[in-house]
Amino acid sequence: MINIDAVTWIYPHADDPSLKAVDLDIDVGEVVVLCGASGSGKSTALRLMNGLIPHFHDEGVLTGAVTVGALSTTTVELDEIGLITGTVLQHPRRQFFTDSAPEELAFAMENFGFEREVMRDRVTEDLAALARALPVGQKLSLLSGGQQQQVAISASTAHGPALLLLDEPSSNLSADAVSRLVATLAELKSRGVTIVIAEHRLRYLQDLVDRVIVMRDGRIDVVWSAEEFRLVPDEVLAREGLRGEIRTAALPPIPATGASVVDPTPVTEDTAPGLRLTGVRCRFGGKTALDIEDALFAAGEVTAVRGVNGAGKTTLARVITGLQRSTGAVTLDGKVLSRRARQRSSAIVMQDVQRQLFTESVEAEIELARADRHDQTDAAGILAALDLSHLAERHPLSLSGGQQQRLVVAAVRVAGRRIVIFDEPSSGVDRRHLQSISDQIRRVASEGAVVIVISHDEDLLALSADRQLTLAPAPA
Repeated sequence: MINIDAVTWIYPHADDPSLKAVDLDIDVGEVVVLCGASGSGKSTALRLMNGLIPHFHDEGVLTGAVTVGALSTTTVELDEIGLITGTVLQHPRRQFFTDSAPEELAFAMENFGFEREVMRDRVTEDLAALARALPVGQKLSLLSGGQQQQVAISASTAHGPALLLLDEPSSNLSADAVSRLVATLAELKSRGVTIVIAEHRLRYLQDLVDRVIVMRDGRIDVVWSAEEFRLVPDEVLAREGLRGEIRTAALPPIPATGASVVDPTPVTEDTAPGLRLTGVRCRFGGKTALDIEDALFAAGEVTAVRGVNGAGKTTLARVITGLQRSTGAVTLDGKVLSRRARQRSSAIVMQDVQRQLFTESVEAEIELARADRHDQTDAAGILAALDLSHLAERHPLSLSGGQQQRLVVAAVRVAGRRIVIFDEPSSGVDRRHLQSISDQIRRVASEGAVVIVISHDEDLLALSADRQLTLAPAPA
């Protein structure tokens, strides 16, 4: 199905190739996982397979040959490759062309000229499956990141591609959504679809994979068969910077009540410093997205915010940081903060960090983040701790997804705000850098900030969080 023959690829303005003399054959119907440290070449390999290299990334230098099906990806048009491939990006909102699930499911089929009846039947079937897990009538822009990812998977397979490519598909998914992802991939595998997954979290795939390929510095370093992978101990995975068994973080709840709150605990009246939400409610399209009667986030602690996809976690982050209108009051150390005051007092690491990169170098990004600070923040030390020092002159958009994630964490770290929110800060991050991100989160809290971590990553929460707030979708 896929043949990569002696391929080397270097992005424009990069000093070193992202892929170096890579040889890889993948058979029809195989499920193959590409793993390795951030920046090892996983996502670049996927771009070879769907033709984005060289058709979209057309200024780099490519040597070698790539064949998908019977097509040479360097000589045929991109739409020919798209007919036999489907791709799910790590941040699916980047690949949406419409603003509703039905239109998105039909989009590729319309472009490929499918018969109207065929399109109608497939859209109806896929919508029925999605409706069991998310509100398919809502605008895509109003869905959570995990819900958008589920729509993207359905949209990428609606036209019946022979090859499905997924980049970090579990990064924004709750545990129940990961189970649905596994079931979807198993069903596609049973139909003979070839599946290639770039991923750091591996164990959830161990009953599906045929091979696990470990990449290092743009080369294939290790190849495990399914049987060999199941016998690989977590200690070996750790040495490769990979994730093994997930540790569940058992955390006490913060004081909080409201229709959105799971396991409510009354808030006691005290003068402890921190962030308090009172009567905070938010509605979209006539439906309640968030309903918190009372909640107290203590300063100097890290609060994990958990909940299924669509429970209102990102909405909570937007309300606290003043990016989303709501009713009710938000106070910091007893002082009511307007939306504008919250914007000035807050910093956030978003799920899609590319939306937060503004300058032409890593170093400039850090300087921009600390522009309002008068003290001498140890920016160099923070970059070193996050393994970014050697990338100081690189353009932020030339970095891998995990490197971009760490850069925005570094920027937030030097900004010195009193309220700091990390929304899925470990998506696309390998095991080694997970620890460095956790260390930075703890450092922010130790300086007296109110720190909130929104994440489905139990490994991260086990390392970084003190208490938790668990949300559920609020009644309409």
